[in-house]
Amino acid sequence: MKTTLIKSAKLTLMFCLLLGVTYVLVLWIFSLVASPNKGNAELITLNGKVVGAANVGQKFTKDIYFWGRPSAVNYAADASGGSNKSITNKKYLKEVEARIDSFLAHHPYLKRSEVPVEMVTASGSGLDPDITPQCAYVQIKRVALARGMSESVVKEIVEKEIEKPFLGIFGTAKVNVLKLNVALEETRK
Repeated sequence: MKTTLIKSAKLTLMFCLLLGVTYVLVLWIFSLVASPNKGNAELITLNGKVVGAANVGQKFTKDIYFWGRPSAVNYAADASGGSNKSITNKKYLKEVEARIDSFLAHHPYLKRSEVPVEMVTASGSGLDPDITPQCAYVQIKRVALARGMSESVVKEIVEKEIEKPFLGIFGTAKVNVLKLNVALEETRK
């Protein structure tokens, strides 16, 4: 009996070390080697000041900026999550309708059917930093008008900021909203 307890304790200690330390160490080393910025957030600066992290969405509401996806957690990084409301939930449908109406008020040149779904529905994390190129394209006219820039110049900036799929096949094309807005601000100089 005593021998069985000792063997069991040794086995438990071995698994604690293996899974609690070794596994975490392997993941940490992998992040240092395989991930961008050695596993750290990519901090974005403007005029020498940090304005945000590229991997966390932010709320942009002014017409001079491109907007990201709505957030069910008001972009609070410590409260990441979705709304958990189903697509048949009456409150959720009212929220989406209000977002569509607001989007159309700022984009009067669009028809209701042209409003991108992702611009009126929150992501699962509530912190999605990226939008599709199509979502950026529908906002070009508003941003150009608000900034007093030509649409072609704003479109050029958008196209420079499009991140292509890895190796051309893994993932989808996307635009980081913070990086895009910083690129717009840098053209003012």
